[in-house]
Amino acid sequence: MFSRLPQAARMGMTTALVISACVVDSVTIAYDGSVMGSVNVMPSYKSYFQITTTTKAVNSTATHLGAILMAFFAGFIVDKRGRRESIFVSAVINIIGAVISGSAQNIAMFIAGRMIIGIGVGLAQTAAGTYVSETTAPKIRAFALGMYYSCWAVGSFLAAGISYGCSQLHPSDWAWRIPSFFQGFAPLLILVIVPFLPESPRWLIAHDRLDEGLSVIARINAGTIDDPTVQLQYREIIDTLNYEKTEGKSLAFQEIFRNAPNRKRLMLALSLAPLTMLTGSNVITYYYGDMLSQAGITSSHTQMEINLILSAWQFVIAVSGSLLAEKLGRRVLCLCSLGLCTAMFYLVGGLTSLYGSGGSQSGVYGTVAAIFLYLGSYSFGLTPLTNMYPPEVLSYNLRATGMGLFTVLAKACGIFVTMVFPFMFKSLGWKTYMINASWNVAFFVFVYFFWVETKGKTLEEIDVLFDGVKHSDAPDLNAVDADEKAIETMVERV
Repeated sequence: MFSRLPQAARMGMTTALVISACVVDSVTIAYDGSVMGSVNVMPSYKSYFQITTTTKAVNSTATHLGAILMAFFAGFIVDKRGRRESIFVSAVINIIGAVISGSAQNIAMFIAGRMIIGIGVGLAQTAAGTYVSETTAPKIRAFALGMYYSCWAVGSFLAAGISYGCSQLHPSDWAWRIPSFFQGFAPLLILVIVPFLPESPRWLIAHDRLDEGLSVIARINAGTIDDPTVQLQYREIIDTLNYEKTEGKSLAFQEIFRNAPNRKRLMLALSLAPLTMLTGSNVITYYYGDMLSQAGITSSHTQMEINLILSAWQFVIAVSGSLLAEKLGRRVLCLCSLGLCTAMFYLVGGLTSLYGSGGSQSGVYGTVAAIFLYLGSYSFGLTPLTNMYPPEVLSYNLRATGMGLFTVLAKACGIFVTMVFPFMFKSLGWKTYMINASWNVAFFVFVYFFWVETKGKTLEEIDVLFDGVKHSDAPDLNAVDADEKAIETMVERV
């Protein structure tokens, strides 16, 4: 399909397809979270299922439970069947779940549909992040992985827009059924895209399909199989995978805990779960209705309008962060975002305390502005880093399994948010924001002292940060321009 196109066009098309796969997956996940935030404020939904505080929490957390069930096995499936096939299967599962939840006749059926969606999400999150990190050129990898969760805002925007439009159908049940059915739309696009995607070159090489792996490396780097940069990456991957096969003979779960470098890899990869799920963004995603009500905005139509604008705002800021990730570096991006988030959440709490009664119009506007600033701060760094940093710090042997464990922890944190925060809001009110902002300070300290910087390196070169030695005698990619003689010598040896 791409063989007759110029090299730059082949690279652009391939990169666009790879990014589109992760974008559609991100839209699917984000749509789920945002649609529940919108549906939770619909009178027809509340009356149909007789929603209470408890059932609201259970309905919202059902996808997290399904994702956790799948994530324990997702790493094995992704390593065994391949990254591309796993993405395809996850889309089929999501479509089935959307049909069941949209046609639900009772609360049990609605929860079952959402749990099935969660199973698809658990597989997709493990497969997609692994796939994109391994199937993009090193110079594009940060942007591609950053776009994964940057396009979360697109899913939120679609969910908010569809839900807002369907809210006009009240008191008909279609007000909440149509948004639920639309959860299957983005996965349908995956089914169309996957046949045109290349498989991960690292997965191909690990399964002794060397020629196919080399061809994919050339394709994603807009080069030929004889280009020095292509041969350098090819040699790095072969040497590193041979080392892992020789030194890491145990099962993946055992390999993770086998030595100190692997434990550090896992710790850093898993750190993104609480960093992204417990810093406050999910409180807004799932319970923005409660937050705005506390701030004095009680109209469900006004709440959905605000949610629509918030989604567009988040998308613009998150894309900006993705574009700057390679220049600023992962640590700086995270620290800037986390520091601003902490300050903004304190501000949200303080303004809600002062003006939560809705008596001051300027106070209400100030509270909404603080929420906007918080989400902008979060979207700038934490959103693109969500699926950028974990697959980068994990070596090939650990990547799929580690991403599965990351999904488990992320969804467990999501369950904590959806099950605990409704009751915290009910009993503590504005103090909830103060508590949340305070534990963000601990996250900031952890990132400052423990995170390693991965910008400007191939996945194999990042191993040096943990193992202290490179497992290939190929020069670093940065040496291509600085020392062409070394590259030519390496190519002759290959």
